[in-house]
Amino acid sequence: MSLKTILLLTITSGLGGIVFGYFLRWLITLGQKGSVEIAVKKTILEAKDQAQKIVDKAETQAEELRHEIKEKERTQEIELKRKEERLIKKDETLDKRQVDIARELETIKQRFKEIEQLKNELTQAGIKKAGELERVAKLTEAEAREELMETIAKNYEEDLLIRMRKLEMQGEEKLEVKAKSILTTVIQRLANGPIPEVMSTVVVLPSDNVKGKIIGKEGRNIRAFEKASGVEVIIDDTPGSIILSSFDPVRRQIAKVALDQLIVDGRIHPAKIEEIVAKAKENVSQIIKEKGEQAAYETNVFNLDPRIILILGRLHFRTSYGQNVLQHSIEMAHLSGMLAEELGADSQVARTGALLHDIGKAVDHEVTGTHVEIGRRILEKFGVGEPVIKAMQAHHGEYPYETLESMIVQTADAISGARPGARRDTLENYLKRLKDLEDVANSFPGVEKTYAIQAGREIRIFVKPQEISDIEAQKLARNIAMRVEQELKYPGEIKIIVIRESRVVEYAR
Repeated sequence: MSLKTILLLTITSGLGGIVFGYFLRWLITLGQKGSVEIAVKKTILEAKDQAQKIVDKAETQAEELRHEIKEKERTQEIELKRKEERLIKKDETLDKRQVDIARELETIKQRFKEIEQLKNELTQAGIKKAGELERVAKLTEAEAREELMETIAKNYEEDLLIRMRKLEMQGEEKLEVKAKSILTTVIQRLANGPIPEVMSTVVVLPSDNVKGKIIGKEGRNIRAFEKASGVEVIIDDTPGSIILSSFDPVRRQIAKVALDQLIVDGRIHPAKIEEIVAKAKENVSQIIKEKGEQAAYETNVFNLDPRIILILGRLHFRTSYGQNVLQHSIEMAHLSGMLAEELGADSQVARTGALLHDIGKAVDHEVTGTHVEIGRRILEKFGVGEPVIKAMQAHHGEYPYETLESMIVQTADAISGARPGARRDTLENYLKRLKDLEDVANSFPGVEKTYAIQAGREIRIFVKPQEISDIEAQKLARNIAMRVEQELKYPGEIKIIVIRESRVVEYAR
């Protein structure tokens, strides 16, 4: 077989295979097309069925919803009709009540007119009757009343006086019982144990050899200490102790703290003394602030100026007859608050006035005046209210009792100071102080009588008017004051009052 024949057969076979393959593919494609059309028709039929079901369901739900809405509308219409009927009935009732009220009001007006008419008739009858009585008795109404009252007063004057005196005595007895009951209740509610206290000015030494160190070479240490602390150091033959002397209790406390620290440290020289005294001042200042704040907090007295708090804290180092002045003031604040509550007064004003009543004692050795007057100036300066000032200023009788709170503060002061054991001053010492003061005044010529009052804070001197003139009385008061300053030792201030009185008596016969 030749190559051409083979090539021709190959080409013929390839063409035949191509034709056969195309025909086969056509048959396959025709079969698939039929299957797809059938599937599409089936899907369309199923979709139509599903759509019909959805439409049917929606129509069913719509029908149910319409039915439901109709039912609600029907129900609402029924309810509205009921409400409308109730409102109509209420309107009818109100109209009826309005008519009744108008009828009753008309009846009342008519009765009021009748009463007014009767009243006028009675008045006219009374006037006519009074006129008739005046005509018969020949007296006017005022004259008859006056004559009747005079007759009754004459006949029953003694009975009235006895009755008034009896009522007065019964009233005093009831008030006395009530006052004792209130005071007893208050004292029992504040059952503090009084602890007399004296801020010691004696420093105990471990040995007498320390005295030499404190004095120093040629006395330079003791001079440096007195200059830095502001107190006088007294070193005598008393073994194992040194006395610190000053009218300022804060300075004494600073000096005591500083000296105790110097003794413990052992290095006593001027530079160390200045350092220790400065530290002691800081420590005592902190104690003063804490004590003032603690006192205000304990007594529920707030909104005080910080400078008042600092002055109040200084009272922690001040004593009066052995009684700590700050503790005394705190106790008074509690007593005043309870008394004010019992008597219906302002408890806040009473507590504040009692807490600050002795604040002048904190600086009475630095400022001239009585501690009451100094305290007034302090409170006025730092903006304390006038009711509090009036409450504190009368506790020693220097000012009148202007308010109920001022009486309460004075009563609380008396209660606190009179507790058994509250004050350690003996009667002998107290009388001696008063006698010394009176002796100084009696030593001057022309003095007739002298009376030391206010616990020695004031002395009243009566002079002979025929021996002492008005000008000489002024000079006498100044001379007595100078003698008291020179010969007596006392804190604060003593008021000297010279009284010159002339009396002329005549008799008319």
